[in-house]
Formats: sequence, structure tokens, C-alpha cells
Amino acid sequence: MKLSVEFGRCEGHGLCEEAAPELFRLDDEGDLLVLYDPSAEIPSGQEPAAERAVRVCPVGALWRLDHSQAG
Repeated sequence: MKLSVEFGRCEGHGLCEEAAPELFRLDDEGDLLVLYDPSAEIPSGQEPAAERAVRVCPVGALWRLDHSQAG
């Protein structure tokens, strides 16, 4: 499973951080930090948290890539 992260769209609500604290964090300025290699698959065992983060993002800055988009 891979995610796409559109940093320009993120407004720093922090819901992804709450849903997937092992994958996302906001820095002191409210900028999104990705805590894994975004060009790689979501780390094993973190897929459910990643799915939750996608669902709760209020601005659609995160979305799941299907196999044809994941490269």
C-alpha cells in the first residue's frame, strides 16, 4: 500500500497525526512531516492506521494509490 501526500493542500489540522502517529507528525509550525519513506510502501502493520489517516483528512491531502498509480 502506498499513499500520496499533497503537502500544498495540507492545512495542519493534525487528524492524520492522531490517526497514524507512527506515519505522520506536525512540526511546531504545523507543517506535515512524513515519518516513513513516502516513495515506499507503508510499513508493515501500519496499513490500518494509514487508511484511517486518509479517511479523516478534511482537505484530501492524503489518498491511497492503487497499484497502477503506485509505480
